[in-house]
Amino acid sequence: MATSSGRSRAEIIKEAVRASIRRQMILDAVNSFVIYRSDTGATLARGVQGYELAKDKANQIRKKYGLKWDQVKFKVERNKSAMSSAGAGSHRSRIEVAPRYNPSKRTRFKGVYDSQGNYADLD
Repeated sequence: MATSSGRSRAEIIKEAVRASIRRQMILDAVNSFVIYRSDTGATLARGVQGYELAKDKANQIRKKYGLKWDQVKFKVERNKSAMSSAGAGSHRSRIEVAPRYNPSKRTRFKGVYDSQGNYADLD
């Protein structure tokens, strides 16, 4: 069955899959991965560019140290420069802790100042 543009549904689905693959290839080339030990959380390698290279590097490290498959994992590395350029909502502020104790929360009163200087309670 043809759509209004004259293309069949199968052609549209094939094009969507191709676009998805192209998008994933671009993301793999841009993303940097970190390889870590899942049982201890120790970082084994940083800055590996691309999914396939990270997978190969994780396998090499696993063989080198004699680790099991589930002990070596990798994930996209979150660098601080990308977080700071994400916008105003990603700005991390210092949490102010008051000397007074809040017995209902079983902790001290806490709050934070935003970029405009406004104070907000956290508890």
